[in-house]
Amino acid sequence: MTFRVSIILSAALVLAVLLSGSVQAQAPAAGPPAVGVVRAQKQPITQTSEFVGRVAAIDRVALVARVTAFLEQMFFTEGAEVKQGDLLYRLEQPPFQADLAAKQASVQQTQAQLQNATLTFNRASSLLRTPAGQQSIVDDSRASMLSNAAQVQAAQAQERQSQINLNYTEIRAPIAGKIGRTAVTPGNVVSPSSGTLTTIVSQDPMYVVFPVSVRTAVEMREHYASGGGFSAVVIRIRLPNGRTFDQTGKLNFIDNTVSLSTDTLILRGSIPNPPIATDKVGGATVRELTDGEFVTVMVEGVQPLEVLTVPRAAVLSDQRGDYVYTVDAQNKVQQTRIQLGQSTPTVAAVISGLNEGEMVVVDGIQRVRPGIQVLPGPASPPINPNPAQLQGASAMAGEGGNAGGAAGKGGGPAAGGDRAGADGAGAGPTGQGSANPGATNRSGTK
Repeated sequence: MTFRVSIILSAALVLAVLLSGSVQAQAPAAGPPAVGVVRAQKQPITQTSEFVGRVAAIDRVALVARVTAFLEQMFFTEGAEVKQGDLLYRLEQPPFQADLAAKQASVQQTQAQLQNATLTFNRASSLLRTPAGQQSIVDDSRASMLSNAAQVQAAQAQERQSQINLNYTEIRAPIAGKIGRTAVTPGNVVSPSSGTLTTIVSQDPMYVVFPVSVRTAVEMREHYASGGGFSAVVIRIRLPNGRTFDQTGKLNFIDNTVSLSTDTLILRGSIPNPPIATDKVGGATVRELTDGEFVTVMVEGVQPLEVLTVPRAAVLSDQRGDYVYTVDAQNKVQQTRIQLGQSTPTVAAVISGLNEGEMVVVDGIQRVRPGIQVLPGPASPPINPNPAQLQGASAMAGEGGNAGGAAGKGGGPAAGGDRAGADGAGAGPTGQGSANPGATNRSGTK
């Protein structure tokens, strides 16, 4: 019985050894991980800086009454566009017309007195050459003539003042533009102390005003000075709904003083604002831009620049900054620290730290560590994002300002480990560490 048990145990042991050997024979030997790589190469990039700004009318007029009178008529439609010289309000005119008539009569009276004094002076002057003439009479008549001439001038000045006051009873548009709502309706008494009756703001073109940090302003000045300064850049606008305005503008003003509270400079550009439609009910002209509107301002270089680029998904971030994994000639992984320039959600511009032609790991980043050997191969082609999604991401990045730049220049959270930059590849443009709140930088490849 004991002998049978021993035979069974021996057979089981042999079977176990055979099975173990079979399993070991089937398990392949572990090899280096496969990764997808691309070469760092130069591409033409249109550099773009984004800032938060507002639309402002070039001309703005607050209409006020210049005389005290009843408001009789209003000749405009609130919210419509008016032309320069259009009649907007008419005040009560009869009192001013009566005053003007009285001043005109006073002018005629003084002119008659001047004419009589002139005749007297001429008669006395002619008698002075005869024995009946006296010098004292000539002097008195001359003084009377000069006094009457002065009275004529005074009466004429009062007449002009009355005419001016009568003209003030018609309030006309001093500029062309869009008129607001009226603060006073017909039947009320208005005066210079009544305040603003309504406002008119010009429509085309419009200003766009935006603050820029001093650091960013200096960088832009040094970058575009050799290309022509203001003429080297164009201005585009992203509307509050995320859509890019189809008109381009020009930068035309940089403030001469830095704000002490925000350390920013005010920049201003002008951009066309043509009509796009006409309101069928009210007849008002519809335009894209409105005075005071909040927009994202994009300052773009006119000419694209050749810069070293890598896929945005290859850029990782940690507390020390941005880096990529590169593969050397021995297929070993190296961690390479880089400095990013203006980037898009798909392409990162590298200012320093990387050389043209170096192999950068794009696929399989989670499987590599510095010093290990890998099996490099071509990276999978990037997936082009939906333009609507890309536009939305850029708009969110612009509103977020540089808070995202401080958290992680690679596009994802800085504390997210090696996958922070890769997972955040579509998160929007890098903040690039700018000191300007609400500003972010990006660029577009061509």
